[in-house]
Amino acid sequence: MLAYQSFPPLACTSISSSSSHHATMSYKHDNGDLAEKQAHAGLSSEPSISHNGHYDANGLEGQEGPTQNILKQDLRGRHMQMIAIGGAIGAGLFIGSGGALQTGGPGSLLLGFLIIGFMIYLLMQALAELAVMYPVNGAFNMYICRFVDPSWGFACGWQYAISWLTVLPFEVSAACNMIHFWPGSLGINNAAWIVPLLVALVVIQFFGVRGYGEVEFALSIMKITACVGFMILGIIICCGGVPTDPRGYIGAMYWHSPWNAFLHGFQGFCSVFVTAAFAFTGTELTGLAAAESIDPLKEIPRASKQVAWRIGIFYIVNLFLVGLIVPADSPLFDAEGATSRHSPFVIAIELAGIKYLPSIFNAVILISVMSVANSCTYGSTRTIQALAANGMGPKLFTYIDKKGRPLVVIILQLLFGCLAFINLAPNGGDIFDWLLALSGLSVLFIYGSTALAHIRFRMAWAANGHSVDELPFKAAFGVWGSYICLLITILALMGQFYVALYPVGGPNLDPETFFKLYLAGPFLLILYLIWKVYSWFVRPSDRPLYVKIKDIDIYTGMRHDQLLVRGEDGQYAGKKKGGARQFVMNIVHNVI
Repeated sequence: MLAYQSFPPLACTSISSSSSHHATMSYKHDNGDLAEKQAHAGLSSEPSISHNGHYDANGLEGQEGPTQNILKQDLRGRHMQMIAIGGAIGAGLFIGSGGALQTGGPGSLLLGFLIIGFMIYLLMQALAELAVMYPVNGAFNMYICRFVDPSWGFACGWQYAISWLTVLPFEVSAACNMIHFWPGSLGINNAAWIVPLLVALVVIQFFGVRGYGEVEFALSIMKITACVGFMILGIIICCGGVPTDPRGYIGAMYWHSPWNAFLHGFQGFCSVFVTAAFAFTGTELTGLAAAESIDPLKEIPRASKQVAWRIGIFYIVNLFLVGLIVPADSPLFDAEGATSRHSPFVIAIELAGIKYLPSIFNAVILISVMSVANSCTYGSTRTIQALAANGMGPKLFTYIDKKGRPLVVIILQLLFGCLAFINLAPNGGDIFDWLLALSGLSVLFIYGSTALAHIRFRMAWAANGHSVDELPFKAAFGVWGSYICLLITILALMGQFYVALYPVGGPNLDPETFFKLYLAGPFLLILYLIWKVYSWFVRPSDRPLYVKIKDIDIYTGMRHDQLLVRGEDGQYAGKKKGGARQFVMNIVHNVI
């Protein structure tokens, strides 16, 4: 039975079903030369099944040497839950929503985040289906390589990694700015804050993925507590229950004249739409964490199911309350001082006349920013290591030490963190703007490409004679959910293009403004062409514009217990479809 074969990795190159069968049969349990094994399989080193039947996300069990590429599976259920819950709660919610409220009004703010929130839910369902089937290092980047096109996967992967590399120094600088919220910090050079913040990140990396998980667990609990507390406070403020608030009962006052629920019309809505797309960045890290989860089959679906109520409670409810109790034209948005003073959450508390609480909430925002910085080191290091392990980066970046830490890329990330010192220069802000512009749209490209990878996976799955009932986890809205996700992503990219040309408040058709907002588009195409030209001479299998459905290998790297249902003739014994009632129940089970 093939169930007891050791399967080679999920790789970026795709092979036909017949050659896949031959490749997997040639891959045996032994400690021979790795290159010989790869020659038999025709694939790079990723996940495999160990002798005792446990899943190896790295595919190099039993190998020795400095480039083993072995990640530790140390993330437990509680870590995965908090990464899923707290991953998207950050500066995008607490600060970015303020700019969205000013440009679009409370109506556009609520509608924009609702639409993007639904898109994120669909994305996470598709990603969970793929991650449970193939819980590999690199996750969505490898799925794009395998099911869409290796060159497109290379471009999306490196731009996504660069985005995390450049966001880290930005977040460290932002943390310094927020520290200046407190009067006692005024006059102290930012270098005095940058150094301890970077040292803290180094200490976290010392404990490997377990350190990342524990820190995210603690920080997420704080963020969730703050969100729940603000919801209670927001309802009290809206109902006029704060004695120090001169406005009394507010209700929906700021949704009606002389205010406007939808400011700047379609232009304002497009601005909110784009802001919302970036605010949810970090949710996809659950997919990256699949390779380091102790039980991906159990934990990935659980974490993905939480996306629905997480978005509904922590984003939609909070932003709805913000739109009720904070006027979009509040002069506090233009107040001098720390960036966090422009947070609509802090402004809501200040308008209510509550003392001391703004300072406490500023601490929560500071914690959120450091949580993003912690995620930067995880997102970039795992992405770069996976790309390098699949031959899409320097071999040096594949190194992982005995404790499962990709040391070389961690050092690279922390060196990028030192760019925070650039912000001490008079024109440091301009340098950061251009660095961030290189990858500003990367998350949208990842979202759309992951949805496309899921669509093509389903096509290949059906082309090989299989039913969706054979999948260990099925996306709640199936392949149609991925089509909707892809459509919304395209609309978001179009909206960003429109806003780049005609930003709210101008200047219109300004080259500098346009490229700061849309430089990531041309940069992605450059990365794509670099790998396409390179592969034309070095990797002939990557030459085609896309991977044909008939050439997609759906078996290599498949989770071990999925192989148990596969017979020697390559056929599956699927379950009968459950009809409309089962379809509804699947959706319910994917939410709760």
